[in-house]
Amino acid sequence: MAEIVRMPKMSDTMTEGVMAKWHKKVGDKVKSGDVMAEVETDKATMDLESYWDGTVLYIGVEEGKAVPVDAVIAVIGKEGEDYKAALAAEEGAAAAPVTETKPVEEKKEESAPSAATGPSEADLTKMGVTVVRMPLLSDTMTEGVIAEWHKKVGDKVKEDDILADVETDKATMEVMGYAEGTLLHIGVEKGQAAKVNGIIAIVGPEGTDISGILSQGDAPAKPAVTEDKKSDAPVAEKAAEPQEEAPASSGGGERLKASPLAKRIAKDKGIDLAQVAGSADGGRIIKKDIENFKPAAASAKAESSSAPAAEKAAPVIPQYVGEERFTEKPVSQMRKVIAKRLAESLFTAPHFYLNISIDMDNAMTARTAINAVAPVKVSFNDIIIKAVAVALKQHPAVNSSWRGDKIRFNEHTNIGVAMAVEDGLLVPVVRFADGKSLSHISAEVKEYGQKAKAKKLQPSDWEGSTFTVSNLGMFGIDEFTSIINSPDGAILSVGAIQQVPVVKNGAVVPGNVMKLSLGCDHRVVDGATGAAFLQTLKGLLEEPIRLLV
Repeated sequence: MAEIVRMPKMSDTMTEGVMAKWHKKVGDKVKSGDVMAEVETDKATMDLESYWDGTVLYIGVEEGKAVPVDAVIAVIGKEGEDYKAALAAEEGAAAAPVTETKPVEEKKEESAPSAATGPSEADLTKMGVTVVRMPLLSDTMTEGVIAEWHKKVGDKVKEDDILADVETDKATMEVMGYAEGTLLHIGVEKGQAAKVNGIIAIVGPEGTDISGILSQGDAPAKPAVTEDKKSDAPVAEKAAEPQEEAPASSGGGERLKASPLAKRIAKDKGIDLAQVAGSADGGRIIKKDIENFKPAAASAKAESSSAPAAEKAAPVIPQYVGEERFTEKPVSQMRKVIAKRLAESLFTAPHFYLNISIDMDNAMTARTAINAVAPVKVSFNDIIIKAVAVALKQHPAVNSSWRGDKIRFNEHTNIGVAMAVEDGLLVPVVRFADGKSLSHISAEVKEYGQKAKAKKLQPSDWEGSTFTVSNLGMFGIDEFTSIINSPDGAILSVGAIQQVPVVKNGAVVPGNVMKLSLGCDHRVVDGATGAAFLQTLKGLLEEPIRLLV
C-alpha cells in the first residue's frame, strides 16, 4: 500500500518548511533510514529520512518551495503501484472545508456585478467624458471642502482651467479638470465636503447623458501626484496670502498669472515666467505656453525690461533627478519565526531595563593569565557566561519564567548565547553553565558557532534556556537593550569594553569599563530583584577569582 510522506514538524516553533534539496527522484529505491531530502526550517537545515522501504512514486514539492507542516510532499510504495487514489483521498479531505464556504463565495460573485454598474473607463474615453473626483491631496486626507467654484454648469472648460479651490486638512489647493468640453455636472456645492474619490464634477460634450456615470459611484483612492508622471498632477498648492498668488512679476511691477502646472514646468525647466506670454484669459500662462516657449522669441521683451530688474533675476538652480530603486526577496523561515516570537515577547511581556557599568581591569588581567595555561582561548564572553550562571544560582527569581497561572523557578542554569548568522539569529544553549570550567564553556560556544553558520544546529541545541546573554561588544556597540527570549524571564545585553577616565582613590586614572543592560519581564522580576542580581554579577566580574571559589 502506498505511504504518504508529509512535511514533519522539526522544531517547536516550525509551521512550514522549505524543500532545500531532494536526494531522491521519482523511480528511485529507498530504504528505511535513507535521507530523502534536506528541509530548511526556521532555525536549521535538517535531513528528512524515510520510514518505509519501497520506490518513490510521487514528489509533490519542488526544491526551493515552502509547504506547511503535515502537507503531502511525497508518496512511497511498490513499483508501478497506483498511488493516485491515496492522493485523491488526501486532496478530498483537504477540500472538504472549502466546499462548505463555496455558496458564500458564489453569492459574493453574484452580487459583485450590481456594484459595478455604469460605463467603464474605456467607454468614458470614447464618449469624450472626464469624471473629476475629489483627489487625494495629502497622505492624511479623507475628505475635502469645496472653498470656491470657478466654473458653473454649462461653462466651457479648457485643459488648464481651474475648476475649484479645495480646503484639505493642511492647505487650500487648486483642482483642475484636465479636459476640454462643457461642465455637465457639479456634485458638491460650495462649502460642502466630499470624500476622497467622490464625484465632484463631470466634463464632456454638451448634451451628454451622465445618469449612468453618477450611478457608478466612487473609485479606489489615487494620490494626486505620482512619481512617474509629476507633470500631470491635477492639483497644486495654493498659497495662503493673496499677494503671493503670482510667483513672478514683470520689470514694471505687473503681476503675472499662471496655472499651477505651468509654474511647476517652468520651475523644472528653469524658465523665467516674466519672459513668457500667456495665451489664456487675462494673459494667464498655461502649460502649452511653457512648452512652446523659446528664449529667442522672448529677446525683445527681455530688452525692454530695465537693467535693475535684470540684475535681480533669480539664479537658475540646476535640477537633480534621481531614480528610486530597490530589491525584494522572500522572507526566510528563520526570519518569519524571529519576527513572530520577538513580537509576541515584546507585546506580551512587560519589559523594563536596568543598566550598570563594570570595571574590567581585573577581568582583563585574569583573562591574560587564564589563556596562558588554558587548552582553548577563553573570551570575555565566556567569562560573562560563567559569571551569569554563578549569579543566577544566588538569585533564582531572575532565573525564572512566566507560565500563565504559575511562575517556574529554575534550579538549573542553562544559558542561551545569542549568535548572529546570515539569515538572522540563533540562541544555542550552554547547559549547566555554573558547573562547567571556562575552557569547557569556550569550547562549547565555539562548536555551536560553527554549527550555526553551517545550519547544522539541532532542536536539542537551542531548546531549554533559562536565561540569555546577547553580546554586541565585539561589534563596537557601547550599550543596547534586547528583547527577552521567551519564555526566559530576563536577558543580559553586553556592550564593548571602553577605555575611559575613571576615578579611583580620589584620582582620575585610565580605566576599562563595560556597560551591561538587564532586560526583565516585570511579571516575574521586580526592579530590586534585578538590581541585586546585577550587583552580584558586578562583584564576580570585577573580582574574577570569585568564579573559582
